[in-house]
Amino acid sequence: MLRRRKTSSSELKRDLSAHGGALSMSQNNTRSFFNFSQLVLSAGHLRPPPVLKHSKVTYFEVEILDVQSKKQICIVDKVPPSSTLLDVKHKFHKACPQWYPSRVGLQLERNGPYLKDSVNIQSLAVSSIITLYFTDLGQQVGWTTFFLTEYTGPLLIYLLFYIRLSTIYDQVESMKNFRHPVV
Repeated sequence: MLRRRKTSSSELKRDLSAHGGALSMSQNNTRSFFNFSQLVLSAGHLRPPPVLKHSKVTYFEVEILDVQSKKQICIVDKVPPSSTLLDVKHKFHKACPQWYPSRVGLQLERNGPYLKDSVNIQSLAVSSIITLYFTDLGQQVGWTTFFLTEYTGPLLIYLLFYIRLSTIYDQVESMKNFRHPVV
């Protein structure tokens, strides 16, 4: 039987130098590194990719009733829990095209306050079915339109008095060019 003996590092160096070892040792290291890198690359991932868990997403069903008659107007199906009340209004508009989202007022109780559009559906839910009461808010006007119509009238009336029209003032007063600095 052959027994291997352990060679010390000094003996290994002597053997390598006798056989032209510096060159062969660097080639040997390069080959072993190349073989090792090929082995690692062919092995693939060290960890298996994570298993995708199929989570059950619960969808809500929103029942919309009329405030006055308590009759059912519409049922909005498959509302995800992350959606807001504005998303429900848009789905309601798809089901009932005559009600624009800006016209719709939704309440949790018949005499309760109107819910804001930013309210999360999941915060309203007690069960998978949510009952909301619908109120028609009427035609909505934008703030710029409201501002212009509200303040254009008084500005025009002030302009008529500033010009001093003869129909408002008598002839003598309308001819005066004197205007007070406050005006």
